[in-house]
Amino acid sequence: MWISPEFKIYLIKEFQRLKENEQKALEWSAKRELAKVNYRIHTDAIKENIVPTLTEEQLKYVYADEADLLNMALFGKTAAQWRKENSDKKGNIRDYATIEQLLVIANMESYNAILIEQNVSQPERLKQLNNMARSQLRVLQQTSSPLLAEGKKDDNNN
Repeated sequence: MWISPEFKIYLIKEFQRLKENEQKALEWSAKRELAKVNYRIHTDAIKENIVPTLTEEQLKYVYADEADLLNMALFGKTAAQWRKENSDKKGNIRDYATIEQLLVIANMESYNAILIEQNVSQPERLKQLNNMARSQLRVLQQTSSPLLAEGKKDDNNN
């Protein structure tokens, strides 16, 4: 490096770029894990409380229907609607969610499981989950947590 100052600068910049890419990959992974955190609780509640009452035809759609209930409560659209509007993007609606939205999804999965166990109707669950989503997003977006602030910075750069 003492022979070539240009090489030293190049090496430092390249190292910084690689570290930034590594951080983005870790953040994406963390976001996806947050989205999955309560998935098992949610699907078990569906399996135990909704599935036993369904016909074979209805069984084909129950899990996707419940996932879309959460999507509607938080994003205001189903996964299919998002895909139609964003045909140029890879992945799904949750892959493009902010860290705040993913935290809320995780909370909603847990709460929806409780509502399912209480036999609350789907339209009523949608109302309650939407109220919850709006309330939690408002609080989370006002939070100055370093993790949330970092997620906001990255989301604005995408």
